[in-house]
Amino acid sequence: MGAKLKVAGWVAVGAVAGALTTMQFQANARSSLSPLPLEELQQLAAVFGMVKSDYVEPVDEKKLINDAIAGMVSGLDPHSQFFDKKNFKEFREGSTGKFVGVGIEIGMEDGLVKIVSPIEGSPAFRAGLKSGDLISKIDDTAVRGLTLDAAVKRMRGELNTKVQLTIYRKNENRTFPVTITREEIHAQSVRYKIMEPGYAWLRVSQFQESTVDDFVKKLEEIYKAEPNLKGLVLDLRNDPGGLLDASVAISAAFLPRDVEVVSTNGQIPESKSSLKANPESYVRRGGADPLRKLPAALKKVPLVVLVNEGSASASEIVAGALQDHKRAVIMGAQTFGKGSVQTVRQLGPETALKITTARYYTPSGRSIQAKGIVPDIMLDETAEGNVFAALRMREADLEKHLNAGKDDPAKNEAADKARETAREEARQKLEAEYAKKMEPPKPLPEFGSAQDFPLTQALNKLKGESVIVSKTAIERKAEAKPVE
Repeated sequence: MGAKLKVAGWVAVGAVAGALTTMQFQANARSSLSPLPLEELQQLAAVFGMVKSDYVEPVDEKKLINDAIAGMVSGLDPHSQFFDKKNFKEFREGSTGKFVGVGIEIGMEDGLVKIVSPIEGSPAFRAGLKSGDLISKIDDTAVRGLTLDAAVKRMRGELNTKVQLTIYRKNENRTFPVTITREEIHAQSVRYKIMEPGYAWLRVSQFQESTVDDFVKKLEEIYKAEPNLKGLVLDLRNDPGGLLDASVAISAAFLPRDVEVVSTNGQIPESKSSLKANPESYVRRGGADPLRKLPAALKKVPLVVLVNEGSASASEIVAGALQDHKRAVIMGAQTFGKGSVQTVRQLGPETALKITTARYYTPSGRSIQAKGIVPDIMLDETAEGNVFAALRMREADLEKHLNAGKDDPAKNEAADKARETAREEARQKLEAEYAKKMEPPKPLPEFGSAQDFPLTQALNKLKGESVIVSKTAIERKAEAKPVE
C-alpha cells in the first residue's frame, strides 16, 4: 500500500513539475523578466507530491494548490491576497455595497452587537429596529464572545432565508425576538446631519461603487435645507478606503478643476499615473459626470475634514489632497498609513488575485505609506483624552508592511519593535487604570452625536471659536519618497 502511495505521489510530482516547466517556457517567451527558478519550482512540486502521497489522510489537490498560491501572495505584504470562490464573492460585495442580509450598520457595546443605524427601507428598518438596540442572540447563538465579523457572517446568508435576532432595547428595558427575512441590501456609505443652522456634518464610511452618487444626493439635501451653508465637516474617521475613482471624485468636488489629487508609482507602466480633479480621472467609461449637479458654492464653503487612526487608503487620499491644496483644515489623529495601490486581476470565473502594484503620493509628493496624513490640528477622542487610540493598529504595525521607499531593513525592524513595545505598554497602562476604577472603559460616543468631542471641535473651528487641541498626541516620523 505504501509503495502504491509513493508511486502516486511521484506521478503527481511529475505532473506538477511538467506544468511548472511549461509555465517557465511560456514566461520566457512572453516576458523579458528573469527566468523562473527551476530548482525551487521542482522543490515545490516535490513537496506537493509528498503531501499528496504521505499525509495522514487524503488532501484535495485543488485545495493544496490554492493554499500554495495563497501562501505565496500573503508573504508579500498585508494587502495582497488570493481570492478563492468564497473570498472573491465577499470582496465583490464589499466594493459594490450590495450584499444579502438584514440591513443594519453595527458596532460593539458591552460584548453585544449594537445597532448604529438600520438602513432605510431594509428588512431591519421595516421590522422596527432602532439605533441603540443591542443584539444578544442570532438564531440560537449567543452574541457575547463573537467577534464583530463573526456576528456579521451569521446575520448574512442566502436570499429569502430567515434569521431570528434577540433584541435588548435599553430605554424600554425589555428583550424581544424579531424574525427577519434576508434581502439584497444596498449599503449606504454616506449620511449627513444638520448640526445647527448653517453647519452640516457629512460622513463617508467607505468608498464603494455607489458612494459618489450617494455623496451628491446627500449634498443636494444639505443645500436644500441650508442654501447659505456656512461650514461643512467631512467625516472620514474609521473609513477604511475602497475605490480609487470614488476618492478622486469626492476630492474633485471641493477642488479647482485639473489640479492633481493623487499620483501613483510602481514597477509596471500602468502603475505610473497622475489623477486630477476632472471627470477623465474619475468617471467610468461611458458615464456622465456625477458632480455636475453640485452647487458651485461647494468649491468655497469652509471645510474641516475629520480623520483618525482608522482612516485609511482612499480616505487618506482625500485628506492629503485637500490638505496639500489648502482647501480644508484636517483635524483629528494621524491616519492609518495605507499608501499602496492594489489591483484585482481575475484568474477564473470565481477566483482572482489582489496584488499591490504601486504606492500613493499626495499632490506635494508625500508618501502616505506607513506614515499617513498628519492633521493640521491634533484632537483627542474625548474631552478626557484618548481612551483607545494608543492601542489601535496602523499600517506600520502590520507584519511585512511596505515602507515608503528603500530604507534600511534593520532600521525598519527596530522601529517596528519599538512601536509594538509602546503599544503593549499603553495596553498594560490602560488595563491598570481601569482595574483601579473597577470598571471597563466606556465606549466612545457615536459619530455625529451631540457627545462627539472631535465633531464639536471641528464645528468650533468653522465658527471661529476656541478649539481644545490634544496635549499628548505626537507625529510619527515621516518616511521619504523613493528615488526614481
